[in-house]
Parts: sequence; structure tokens; C-alpha cells
Amino acid sequence: MTDFAAIILAAGKGTRMKSDTHKVLHPIAGRPMLDHLLASVDELEPARRVVVVGAGRDQIEAAVEGRADTALQEPQFGTGHAVQQAEGPLDGFDGDVLVLYGDVPFVSAKTMRSMLERLHADDAPAVVVLGFEPDNPLQYGRVIADDDGQIIKMVEYKDADEGERACHLCNSGLMAASAKDMFALLNRVGNDNAQGEYYLPDIVNIAIADGRVCAVVSTEDPDEVAGINSRSELAQAEARWQVARREQAMADGVSLRAPETVFFSWDTKLGRDVTIEPNVVFGPGVTVADGVHIKAFSHVEGASLGKSAQAGPFARLRPGAVLEEGAFVGNFVEVKKATLGPGAKASHLTYLGDTTVGANANIGAGTITCNYDGYFKYQTVIGERAFIGSNTALIAPVSIGADAIVAAGSAVTRDVAAGDLRIVRGEQLVKPGWADKFHDVMKKKKAAAKKGG
Repeated sequence: MTDFAAIILAAGKGTRMKSDTHKVLHPIAGRPMLDHLLASVDELEPARRVVVVGAGRDQIEAAVEGRADTALQEPQFGTGHAVQQAEGPLDGFDGDVLVLYGDVPFVSAKTMRSMLERLHADDAPAVVVLGFEPDNPLQYGRVIADDDGQIIKMVEYKDADEGERACHLCNSGLMAASAKDMFALLNRVGNDNAQGEYYLPDIVNIAIADGRVCAVVSTEDPDEVAGINSRSELAQAEARWQVARREQAMADGVSLRAPETVFFSWDTKLGRDVTIEPNVVFGPGVTVADGVHIKAFSHVEGASLGKSAQAGPFARLRPGAVLEEGAFVGNFVEVKKATLGPGAKASHLTYLGDTTVGANANIGAGTITCNYDGYFKYQTVIGERAFIGSNTALIAPVSIGADAIVAAGSAVTRDVAAGDLRIVRGEQLVKPGWADKFHDVMKKKKAAAKKGG
């Protein structure tokens, strides 16, 4: 492959999305669709990246800062006009250009490579078009080509005759050409059409009229070029991505008890012999080691689960949560910026925030670390093999030593030394017969009130 530049069109208003967030920044699997596309582009190590912006330009410029140049299309006169705006940022660049769309996020690096390689085949096409064959070609523009993939004609559906409409090879809109050819051909595109716009596909027919070859390559997966223009299409894209990721997880040795109920993030990393029960949701930044068991209705984000760790059911692991080998958090346990050492347990009804728990420590039900005073966060340290009784409040900053025991119902504000027992409770006061007398008095009052009413 020669040097190439990726031109990504993202100037549209995306009005069907009905959102203050730019269309191409809406997430799929926790990642903006534009970033999905850029990740595939980056696999091919492009020399340049140019994102054409328009509506919502500030959002996109902030999102791609340091990763791509931007070019402003204002006003917007069609796709051909949009690509022309990249000519300035690419001044002096003499490699190839690949035209992509920010709302078509799942074009693979393999497909992009095939387009660029076809551009340098022996017949030296001026333009390479990416085609696709959907189950229902609807009103897509058609690509009429011979058996060698050389394009005879590009035709819009409304202009096609019955024979041309019978062709199921459709135009995705993605194209590749040398920078020299791309911008020279675009300068010859007119706007004598109903919309008064400059259409990118016109460069193909202009090149063919000049006697030059243009070629088409086809994607094996039509979903690869599916555009996203509405919330419904966004949800459909999410669903397709999740289906593929679940299949990949199971192929890699993960057991999913109810695959359709598990939702992964774009960067979820899973080991072998992992078991994931129904209704588990992964946010970004999760790493799961071999042999981990995540039980039903758990939410995991920004967390690391070591070998043979367990979480759930109904566990919530927030960013910074680390379960080391064999650690366990059970139902209704929330962990945030906390590490549970090997074999440590918090079985139920517990909050651990800004905490380090030593190996084989046991955290009783209803324990909370009080880590925030309304202004600052503070650390709690629990030593190895420590035992924290149920319904305990550990008021940070506080340290519990190794092998220490904190009695149930304690509110601990001072450090507990290794091996000590700490009991922090109010004195129990017993008044024999007091409750019986109280009930007698209150029943009489209630009876009197009813009689008087």
C-alpha cells in the first residue's frame, strides 16, 4: 500500500437523530461511532486524516483534536462539495485518498485495504467504488459493472431502467482515488440537478466519459456499510454489534447463559472459561481474567476481575474496582476505586469506596466505608484476614490491622491495631416491663379518642 489520506464526511446536521449531540458522536457499545471508524482507519496507518465538519463543528473538533485535521463545509452543497473542502488541508499530498462517512462506522480495515489495493491494479482505475448487495436493494443507486469489476455505469434508482434495477450491486458512497484524480474530477462536477448539489458519484461517470477505467469492489457484509441516521438505526447498529461480540466471546471460550441479555462494551476483555449469567452489562474499561464467574443482573464498568474471582448477583463494580484472584463480591455489593485482595469477600449489602482490602479479609453484610465528607474523599485500609462484622460503618480515613475483628454494629473512627477487637456501640439499657406499661397507656388513649370522636 502507498500512503493514503482518509477523508471522513461528518458535516451533516443529523436532524433525524433529534439530539444536541452530533450524530457521529452518539455511542455504540460505549464508543462514539466516529471513533469506531477512526479505529479501523488507524489499523492501516494513514498518512493524514481529515474530518469534514459543518453543523456541530465544535463538538467534532474537540472529539478529534490531536488525531485528525478538520475542514469546514459551510454552506453544504452535497457530498462532492464536502470532499472538496479537504483539498486545502491536503495541499501538497500526492498519495491516495479514501472517502468515508462518519455515520457509517463499521467499515473494516480489510475492506478499506481492498479498495486501496484495487486502485493500484494493472488496469489502473481512476476511481474505486465500494459496492454492496443488500437483501432488498430498495432505491439505492446501482453500480453496473462487468465480470472484472470495471464499472460501465453508475445510475441512480430513479434514472435506472428495469434491467438496471434488476442489478443488486449498489453504491455505498465510499470511494478511493489518487488525490490528484479525486480533486481534478471534483472540479468538473456540476450541480445541474433537483437539489442543486455536487454529488461525489458523478466523478465516476466523468472519468468513464474520459475513457478511463473505474472499478468496484464489494463488501462481503452489507451491514458493514449501513448508515445511521436515527435513534432507531442507532439501536439496530448496537444490536448487530452486540450479536457479533457475543458470538466472538463464545468462540473464545466464554459461557453466556443467555447471550441475548448480555451487553458488552467496545473494549471488554474476557479470558477463557469465564461464565456470564443473564442480564449482565459491561461498561467501558473492563478486564476479566480466566475462570471468572459474573452472576446475573450485575453491572461492571472500569473494573478488573482477577483469575477465578466472582461477582454478583446484583453486584455493581464501578471504575477503579479490582477483584484479585479468588476475591468475591455478592448480591447488592457496590465497589468503587477499591481493591479486594486474593480471597477477600464482601458477600452482600456492602459499599466499598476508596478502599484496600487485604487477602482473605471478610466484610460483613451492611458494611459501608464512609469515604466522603462532602468535600474530599478518604482512604480505608483493611488488613489481611481482618473480619468486619455486619452493619459496620468505617469512617475514613481509617485503618484496620491484619487479623483484627470489628464487632457488628460498630462505627469506627480510629485505627484498629492488628489482632485487636474493636467494639463501638452505645451501652444497652434494659427497663423491665416498660414496654408492657407503654402499650397499656397507649391503648387506653386510643380507645378514649375513638369514644370521644
